[in-house]
Amino acid sequence: MENIIWMTNHSGKSDFILVGIFSQSVHPILLCMVIFIVFLLALIGNIVLIFLIHSDTHLHTPMYFFISQLSLMDVMYISVTVPKMLIDQIMGMNKISVPECAMQMFLYVTLAGSEFFFLGAMAYDRYVAICHPLRYSVLMSHRVCLLLASGCWFLGSVDGFMLTSITMTFPFCRSREIHHFFCEVPAVMKLSCSDTSLYETLMYLCCVLMLLIPVTIISSSYFFILLTIHRINSVEGQKKAFATCSSHMTVVILFYGAAVYTYMLPNSYHTPENDMVVSVFYTILTPALNPLIYSLRNKDVMGALKKILNMRPVNQENIK
Repeated sequence: MENIIWMTNHSGKSDFILVGIFSQSVHPILLCMVIFIVFLLALIGNIVLIFLIHSDTHLHTPMYFFISQLSLMDVMYISVTVPKMLIDQIMGMNKISVPECAMQMFLYVTLAGSEFFFLGAMAYDRYVAICHPLRYSVLMSHRVCLLLASGCWFLGSVDGFMLTSITMTFPFCRSREIHHFFCEVPAVMKLSCSDTSLYETLMYLCCVLMLLIPVTIISSSYFFILLTIHRINSVEGQKKAFATCSSHMTVVILFYGAAVYTYMLPNSYHTPENDMVVSVFYTILTPALNPLIYSLRNKDVMGALKKILNMRPVNQENIK
């Protein structure tokens, strides 16, 4: 039966039409330029952050390992949706085939799901560093970090495979217009002519589970972190602990808030326009903000950047 549905979705008018955000804009050319600039800033910021972490030995710690993984996710995350959206606007195209839509959906859901768990792993890392500093090198060894990272990527890919395979097996016999700028699961599901209520319930429960596990880890970690910070007598130590934790909590609130709106609020709260605005926020703006959040408020990262920028003049002076 699934093969019949799959063949039906690929036969005839198989292409979807991405309505996108530019059709809703009064100044689409200006909006296209702004999104392109933000896209470049996100790419440059995250790539520079990854380069600094891997080139500076002082940043070879579990915390920066997870930050580099998060930056890698952001580079992939924004590259899944934005380039096609910009190219389609420039070329005057707005179609996407079913296989391309499925691939975009799988990559997007996989990266989003992986980031949920990575943020939980990062909170656990901060908990160990602040609450158990003497055992930090043992509890967060290189092997443990690799296992945590692999687990996050694996769980995200399982979520992506599950949601994509089920969504794309529904028959699409209504309008082929997706009121979004990429193939997001809720937007594609609206095109199905079959009853999707059971699947929507299962997706809701899946999202609750995907959010509940990391949120529980994050909440527990920061509860114990706050207790430990309260006991720290050093004002400088308290400031340093708050600085590292506040950066992480800012990213958590931005990312999880958008995810709760998209996947957990009832349909009565959703409109195509609002959904696209929220999606722009966490698929385009958040990847651009993350490197700023983790670098501008971080002395180690800024020190590594200054070291790289000053390296060439110093070398020239030494040669003279």
